[in-house]
Amino acid sequence: MSARYLLPYAPDDLAPLPAGLAESVLVWDGDSPAPAAEALAGVEFFCLPYMRHPVALRLIPSLPALRVVQTLTAGMDDVLPHVPAGVTACNARGLHDASTAELAVTLILASLRGIPRFTRLQAEGRWSQEFHQSLADKNVLILGHGSIGRALAARLAPFECAVMPVARTARPDEGVHAVAELPTLLPAADVVVLLTPLTPETRHLVDASFLARMKDGALLVNVARGPVVDTDALLKELTAQRLYAALDVTDPEPLPADHPLWHAPGTLITPHVGGPSSAFLPRAKRLLRAQVLRYAGGEALANVIPMV
Repeated sequence: MSARYLLPYAPDDLAPLPAGLAESVLVWDGDSPAPAAEALAGVEFFCLPYMRHPVALRLIPSLPALRVVQTLTAGMDDVLPHVPAGVTACNARGLHDASTAELAVTLILASLRGIPRFTRLQAEGRWSQEFHQSLADKNVLILGHGSIGRALAARLAPFECAVMPVARTARPDEGVHAVAELPTLLPAADVVVLLTPLTPETRHLVDASFLARMKDGALLVNVARGPVVDTDALLKELTAQRLYAALDVTDPEPLPADHPLWHAPGTLITPHVGGPSSAFLPRAKRLLRAQVLRYAGGEALANVIPMV
């Protein structure tokens, strides 16, 4: 039987699968050499290996029977330009909700409570008791109220802070504000968390004007995509020590060793690790198994991304 599915996990990892389906799975993890052209000729469903998109995307032109491109990421801005016309693109909505929301809370708390400074003091063997900011009583604006935004809001609830969710359009019944309201919302926010996808409309959404509306001493947390923020504009605010930042994503990315963001005052940087955690693998396998079974059964796929 020729392979219909090109997946990063073996059939046993996705078990139980119906009889016969496992034999149609070709396994490729993105690290080993790509399968030969003849083995790829019948592949209809291709799941890109996680964190291996650049090498995986080069394989797409070698899949003449391709019908579905599945990612294990929520964002697909790097993938969609490579998806051929007529091919369905699906993301992994929901897969990273818990892990990314956890990291966002970690970045907020670490930044407010001065953990990077205490880490440096520990390395020097210095004991220095200091006052730092608390999350309690703060206003936290979440820009992007999809599944990760809702997961973050739920995790912030016990911290006795006020959450202001913002989405493309207002949802008054859910207390969600519209992006158009940002000019009036930003001055009240102590923390701004970015969770919006990267689109032509959101690229450099956080520009000099956006940052200027943030209050003195506010914290910007980016767990979305680096280009949502104008890096030069942010650097000016950080260098002036008017704002603080906690960034899991940057522009450029990876961040070059000599980039000034590394040493900008009041800045905490993690290397795009919102998704990679112990929660990833079991949830990725469950999601992929469900999608493969839907496709095999002729059912509608989940998380289909509209192609413009």
